[in-house]
Amino acid sequence: MNQAIRANEVRLISADGDQLGITPTRDALNQAMDLDMDLVLISAQATPPVAKIMDFTKFKFEQKKKLKEQKKNQAVVTVKEVRLSPVIDQNDFDTKLRQATKFLEKGNKVKVSIRFKGRMITHKEVGQKVLDDFVIATQDIAHVEQRAKMDGRQMFMQLAPGEKKK
Repeated sequence: MNQAIRANEVRLISADGDQLGITPTRDALNQAMDLDMDLVLISAQATPPVAKIMDFTKFKFEQKKKLKEQKKNQAVVTVKEVRLSPVIDQNDFDTKLRQATKFLEKGNKVKVSIRFKGRMITHKEVGQKVLDDFVIATQDIAHVEQRAKMDGRQMFMQLAPGEKKK
């Protein structure tokens, strides 16, 4: 920027975006000073380097503003976890289902996990059936993002909010 530009000549672009051609760096700097603006190097690798006359503080401010706007429009999706047991009672299942439904309606993803204790690990099909029942119960508000898989003594799957079917 300004005096820090070391090139002898630059391809100059005006504040309006018009190309002014190749000019010596000193002349370009003088033109920028006359307009009470800055000479900013845009592409240093080009031959000759490309410099633009602009109000650098205004440019930085607008960039920050755009960045803030992008952050504001971002949707933050969190993953909530619901733990089940392979031998879960129907009332407990319904409670966990209501909890997961609340999370899904808020737009969060839900990780449904089953922890196998003791000798229950030998009956993985029981845990798989519980997860399948959970998928069937939430099929109108969610879709399976990650199928059920084993990880040590735990089986888990991930549900993502889906479109409501009428």
